[in-house]
Amino acid sequence: MTPYLFFQGLVLAGLIVSGILVVTFKDLLAAAIASGAFSLLLALEFYLLQAPDVAIAEAGIGAGLTTAIFIIAIRGTKRYEEEE
Repeated sequence: MTPYLFFQGLVLAGLIVSGILVVTFKDLLAAAIASGAFSLLLALEFYLLQAPDVAIAEAGIGAGLTTAIFIIAIRGTKRYEEEE
């Protein structure tokens, strides 16, 4: 196994783990941060697939701007989901 494939597999495993964390977190701030981590890993995966323009757009919009907007919106709401 080449180091490239190992690194790409590691990034894909991180995408799966962070995607599961986004769905399972009850704390909205933690879910927003996990979503930002997912977007950052996705940008890294795009770069590994030799699409640097898509990677830059995903890092700037997905990981940066969207996460910041989510955090600003969470400041105006309750941070934890209501228990049923």
